[in-house]
Amino acid sequence: MTSDSDPTTDSDPTTGDPTTGDPAIGDPTIGDPTAPDPATQPGDPRTLVDVANLRVRFRLGRRSVDAVRGVSFRIDAGQSIAVVGESGSGKSVTARSLVGLAGRGAEVRADRLVIAGTDTRTLPERRWRTLRGRHIGFVLQDALVSLDPARRVGAEIAETLRAHRVVPRAEVDARVVELLREVGVPEPEARAGQYPHQLSGGLRQRALIASAIAADPELLIADEPTTALDVTVQAQILEMLAARKRAGTALLLISHDLAVVSQVADHVFVMKDGIFVEHGPTRQVLDDPRHPYTRQLLAAVPVAHARGTRLSPQPGGPVAQPRAVVGDGVVLAARDLVKTFALDGRRILTAVDDVSLELRAGETLGIVGESGSGKTTTARLLLDLERADSGAVEVDGTAWGEIDARTGARLRQHIQVIYQDPLSSFDPRYPVRKIIAEPLAVARVSRAERRTRVLELLDQVGLARDVLDRRPRQLSGGQRQRVAIARALAPRPRVIVCDEPVSALDVSIQAQILDLLADLQARLGIAYVFISHHLGVIYHVSDRVLVMKDGRIVESGDVEQVFREPRHDYTRGLLAAVPTLDGAALRPPAEPRATTVPESEGAVA
Repeated sequence: MTSDSDPTTDSDPTTGDPTTGDPAIGDPTIGDPTAPDPATQPGDPRTLVDVANLRVRFRLGRRSVDAVRGVSFRIDAGQSIAVVGESGSGKSVTARSLVGLAGRGAEVRADRLVIAGTDTRTLPERRWRTLRGRHIGFVLQDALVSLDPARRVGAEIAETLRAHRVVPRAEVDARVVELLREVGVPEPEARAGQYPHQLSGGLRQRALIASAIAADPELLIADEPTTALDVTVQAQILEMLAARKRAGTALLLISHDLAVVSQVADHVFVMKDGIFVEHGPTRQVLDDPRHPYTRQLLAAVPVAHARGTRLSPQPGGPVAQPRAVVGDGVVLAARDLVKTFALDGRRILTAVDDVSLELRAGETLGIVGESGSGKTTTARLLLDLERADSGAVEVDGTAWGEIDARTGARLRQHIQVIYQDPLSSFDPRYPVRKIIAEPLAVARVSRAERRTRVLELLDQVGLARDVLDRRPRQLSGGQRQRVAIARALAPRPRVIVCDEPVSALDVSIQAQILDLLADLQARLGIAYVFISHHLGVIYHVSDRVLVMKDGRIVESGDVEQVFREPRHDYTRGLLAAVPTLDGAALRPPAEPRATTVPESEGAVA
């Protein structure tokens, strides 16, 4: 890490962004984050983070990228600020710079960079190790990457306790269990003895948060801490963060989820292209956004009254979303599915219990439920990636278990899948052209036809042809998801199973992908099984919805009817736990597809 106090930079943060026409961060109509706060001045003992004119540049061969271009902010004890923006806006680099982890090749410079009373601009790595964990807790989005796969999660949490001598050695194990219970992990004694790959995504994220708060740090930096969590666990984590804030912990939240931000943050900074384009008290920014970019982010959130309209920006305002015509023919059916797994050779887990469903051409069936409810196992049964203990799955009237391998290979072309994380489902050695063409090669389509089909698919999903020779890591998150959609479309399927396809995307890219899926469905008549923990997304895209709990369907029906008048207590609990921009519970309009509703009906992020 390099640093100096030279205030010069390639872009003056007080003059705005000349390439986009964005107003300056010092524009009086937007608010100036560099202006002194009368309540706290530099050196105030209540100030835990004091940043002035932070710049971060990455050297990439002969060229350089200015990821952060002169941002300033302070965080006091017991205060929470949030930084929001699209992928690539600089928000995660800003957070990582506060813990000395900006990344290889990063040049970090600032006029002032004081964390917990320590000037970190010239801090050696040995001192950083003391500061991290004990004074700064850091929660990353991807717990599977952050947790050591070779260590049990209890040992991971215990390392922080031992390294900083938080509790006597004899009390470490008991404190680990207490921390797991505090972040909402069920059966914490058993979970402490498991490896990361043995936990669901939600449980891994909670274990990572437990590790970050183990030493009771004065500052907690949370980079997308709830993205992988279902709504009820998300509500628990948000309450835990709020409780720590009330106890005096300073919180820096990095998020693309504006509803989550509205629940936790006192102050919001909107970041674009490395600068803050707007900032202010949370309610002021969300209720009365002044900058066009902030308004664009808010317009992309799936809200109750936006169902039936496009979410991505359109000239002239909201545009009606094309709707597919739902056919009479059943393209996918499941009858009385049961699937069990043996745990530790002793206990039996019933992951799917007597599940039945039907899907018609051009229809979208949403499936919601908490982590462990059986959603993904049901999807794997539909795709024949798991075989049910009993029951049957039929694709276009043909049951998986009643056909030979050759017929099964042909049938598999009729049902495809889009996963949450395309990066982990792609071969990292393959260029985009080969990734998209892979199912065509399996189906023995000629090379000439493959080339033609790949170009056609790029046009369908809105990708330029210059991505064909790039590899997955050279693409943005939105581009990777478009490639995943193109690959799923390649064999011209009747059904696509979408397993959390937008949960890892920022709100504006999410809007583009949801609009793209709707356009493709209207044009091609594809049926979707859409699995998500994001109830706002499910309401926006689905015709019907299934609510799953403990492997069983506890409620089903027309999505507007279920969301407006839920019959089951579990469904009501899910809806009540959804964070909204105005704090109201998620409910659709009283009359289906009403053109206007009061703002108090809420927005879901």
